[in-house]
Amino acid sequence: MDRREFVRRSAAGMSLGLPLSLPLQSGVGPWASAKLADVNTTSLRAAAELGCQAMSSYFNTGDPEVRTPYFWINLRPGPGMSFSDIFSDAQVPGKSLLGLLSAEKAFGLTVDPAVIERYARVAFYSYSGPLALPLNRDAIGGKLVNLAPVNVAHGLHGLYALAVLKQSDRAHELAESCIAAVSSLWDPMTGWDRARIEALGLMYRDVQPDAPFVAGLAMAIGPLAKYYRATGSRAALALATQLKDKLVAECFPPNGEYDPALLGAHVQNVVYVMASLAWLATATRDAPLMTRVKAFYDNGLRTIRNVLGWSPEFVGAPAHVRGPRGTNADRGEAGNTALILETALLLGDWGHADAYADAELILRSHLLPSQYRDVSFIAPSDRQRRGALGDVARCAQGAWGFPAPYGHQPLGDRIVGIGTDIVGPVVYALSEAHSRIVGRQAGQLAVQLLFDHKDDDIEISSPYTSDVLAVTLRRPQPVMVRIPPWVPADRIELIGATRKAGDLASGYLRVVPTDSARFAIRFPLSLRKLDVSYNGRTLRARARGDQVMAMEDRGTDLTFFDRY
Repeated sequence: MDRREFVRRSAAGMSLGLPLSLPLQSGVGPWASAKLADVNTTSLRAAAELGCQAMSSYFNTGDPEVRTPYFWINLRPGPGMSFSDIFSDAQVPGKSLLGLLSAEKAFGLTVDPAVIERYARVAFYSYSGPLALPLNRDAIGGKLVNLAPVNVAHGLHGLYALAVLKQSDRAHELAESCIAAVSSLWDPMTGWDRARIEALGLMYRDVQPDAPFVAGLAMAIGPLAKYYRATGSRAALALATQLKDKLVAECFPPNGEYDPALLGAHVQNVVYVMASLAWLATATRDAPLMTRVKAFYDNGLRTIRNVLGWSPEFVGAPAHVRGPRGTNADRGEAGNTALILETALLLGDWGHADAYADAELILRSHLLPSQYRDVSFIAPSDRQRRGALGDVARCAQGAWGFPAPYGHQPLGDRIVGIGTDIVGPVVYALSEAHSRIVGRQAGQLAVQLLFDHKDDDIEISSPYTSDVLAVTLRRPQPVMVRIPPWVPADRIELIGATRKAGDLASGYLRVVPTDSARFAIRFPLSLRKLDVSYNGRTLRARARGDQVMAMEDRGTDLTFFDRY
């Protein structure tokens, strides 16, 4: 059973062949007003902090043996949480550890050590079967028997986070054992040795039969590349290179087109392998590979996303791969946007200022606004009132799910819910964005994203939280400042600094402070119209700079912006 069937049965209260944490209730409380309160468009830290709070609440108290996290949180038509026989043990811990530990490092947040220990315990447990691969129980209280190739990437992400960010020797040893197991059981020509796997009493679970390589082991390139970059593991590099060669030869042509016959209809898999290739190119300084990534980013990706970085959960899906709620062109997945953002940030690192501009628009106008912050619309169930289950609203607050560009309730969707596996990757992407606010361009300090920021070298006041872009340096030095492409060159005013002529051709302005280490840049956050249409469905928005202020919402509620 894949995610789509699992969600359909969970939300309908149907038996999954395993104990649900809560029989989902029918009916909801009064519908919220059209626009949500407390929509964040400016603070990466606030979003990451609330996301960590959400991830800290997902442990299943009805699972006394393992305390594995819930996988699905249903919000409409009735609140409830449930276990997955493919994803709860083998996927959620790895993704959550990556998000939690990255947020601690990037933002200086403090996550309760008990939360990290619980996720680590579940992650290690998933590797305790007959193979050093992340396995899932067939039910709460059941056995570790389900092997889904898609989970290799997510398990490795958890081991990477523990080995590198927590210096865990056990995680490092398990990562090497996992790499060896994959290398023994998988061949680029013949695929997995299913006979050997099943001889050990395991069930091979192919969750995306329409694109088995892209939807499975190929996704491991990213965590392998990060692990290699941090540890120098030659085994990780060898496996990542083998996977990359197959992926580039068979799935990503040089012209960057999106071919659904090669890549499948589930966008999550497509953007995951795109980001994975970008990470490998970065780890190995492989310019031709990054050129291949940029070609897809500029061409094929544009056919499966909109201008804000939103993408559908499924694209052009034929009947046999439709989601549990049908094929809705307005339903997205925040995890997709996070991976698109990751790729944009890596391309920005390679000197593509347009990718940083894309990242800023993605952050301010979709990824930050689509966080569940106002959860007043979630009605408690009778069982929750009796204390049999933790508060669904508390678990949902800070999460991300399957939004439309305009709000949490895509037009035509009856079911609204959250996959807990989405939150960690989004928090990780926010952590990566925070680390790119300030970087270096042409050997000089550079302001790359226009968010508030403070570190040992520089303090930045964003034009979205004040009336200018104000910069204070710890010592006087030239600074490269990325200027958004929608700013007219003749409307840029420097205060306390001079500029070098012709700089804007690269997307950056080279600023030299005059009398002190403080300067400011004033430019208008112009009102502009955006076409955020997708797949022939017209959707218009009005933005102030990179911040959407109003959007067509198709008459639904739980919306992020004023109505266009």
